[in-house]
Amino acid sequence: MPKSLAGQNWLLLRGLCREAAHWGEFPELLQNTFQESSVSTIDLPGTGEYYQECSPDTIEAITEQVRRQALANGLLARPVTILALSLGGMVAWEWLQRYPQDIAATVLVNTSFAGLSPFYRRMRWQSYPQFLGLLLERDLYKRELAIIRLVGNRREQYPETADAWTAIQHARPISFANCVRQITAAARYRPGTEKPNAPLLLLNGRGDRLVAPACSDAIHKKWQIDILRHPWAGHDLCLDDGAWVANRLKDWLNQPTV
Repeated sequence: MPKSLAGQNWLLLRGLCREAAHWGEFPELLQNTFQESSVSTIDLPGTGEYYQECSPDTIEAITEQVRRQALANGLLARPVTILALSLGGMVAWEWLQRYPQDIAATVLVNTSFAGLSPFYRRMRWQSYPQFLGLLLERDLYKRELAIIRLVGNRREQYPETADAWTAIQHARPISFANCVRQITAAARYRPGTEKPNAPLLLLNGRGDRLVAPACSDAIHKKWQIDILRHPWAGHDLCLDDGAWVANRLKDWLNQPTV
């Protein structure tokens, strides 16, 4: 894959129990940073426009469905540069393993892999009661406010974000069953031992309270993948400091080795 193709055709993948609309303003910010590039999003099975479908419970099956939809939507006419958050990072990695010709480069944000990190780091044990409780919360605003408090570190954004995310859930509610299937898929997924050939970058928020930053460090150590660390951002790094993300991506792609 020619390295010059990296950053020309962006495809954004969200994480656990979230849809493309949860990116908020970040796709527009990324588009403004890469004005000559295309920026697209796609929903994982069981979320967003596919919220009435049943999510598979393996990353392998989720990956196949996402790729089929990307093909159907014409998103693979050129090799994509995937920016993937959390569970989306597992999908991106599996995609790289199965169809490397589709992908020009990949950026993994606050992701984790079984086999490299213990379960109590992949979802910090302190978050278990809160996470399970909020999935069962019937009041959507209370649930979404609890989620943003868990994954974001900019308190001034909490009320506005909770309002926006509540509206998303009213329009396209993800079922508890699909959340459980996605959690099962993430818990089971093991990445194999081979490092993909495409350019890779890890982005990590050191203030992540859902997934321990050590999980990104473990991926970095295993495959010697470049890693850039944000000093205070949480799990939803693109929400906490999207400008930092966009600027780091631009710097990375301007390096002669990418």
